[in-house]
Amino acid sequence: MQHKTVFTVAANWHTHVNHVQASPKMADWLSNRDSLTERLVAHSQQFRVQRLYQGRARCLQDEFMEIDLPRVQQVVEREVLLRCDEVPVVYAHTVLPLHANAYQWPLFASLGNRSLGTTLFSDPLVQRGPLQYARLRPEHPLMRRIARLALLELSESYLLARRSVFTRRGSKLLVTEVFLPALSALSLNAVGVTAE
Repeated sequence: MQHKTVFTVAANWHTHVNHVQASPKMADWLSNRDSLTERLVAHSQQFRVQRLYQGRARCLQDEFMEIDLPRVQQVVEREVLLRCDEVPVVYAHTVLPLHANAYQWPLFASLGNRSLGTTLFSDPLVQRGPLQYARLRPEHPLMRRIARLALLELSESYLLARRSVFTRRGSKLLVTEVFLPALSALSLNAVGVTAE
């Protein structure tokens, strides 16, 4: 019974960043619509994407409507960690319908450890929808995954997240980015460091 609860827990997503009561620095990270990858590159000496998983999976309870699915069902899922100077600062989770194809998303299947963000922001056919924001509680499925990666401190009762839908040739792709505790230190201590 408890296992089923994992799939029914949904976050409360908001259309304005003020609803998640973020600090000014975190609100800036959350609400900035520029490429997150480019911002992280500018705040570290070495940036890299660590792919954790890419393949079929069930979408989450709070995801299926965003990509126009009728219910929770199988999708293509991608999970990565974004690392600045080897420290994980963002957990990113992407889902798109199984019927999406290479004509709609030509590079998705072969991304590997490359940045999805770089691909999305350099493609003129990609349109980005509004940002949504949430506080993810420990019982949310993404928080459980992050906890299994040992990326949460005991004091963390929630993490801030944002998501948006990207559309290309009529197909929708949902990207959720969960901001890990190390990001706040990065924004305070590493501003002005540029990639070499």
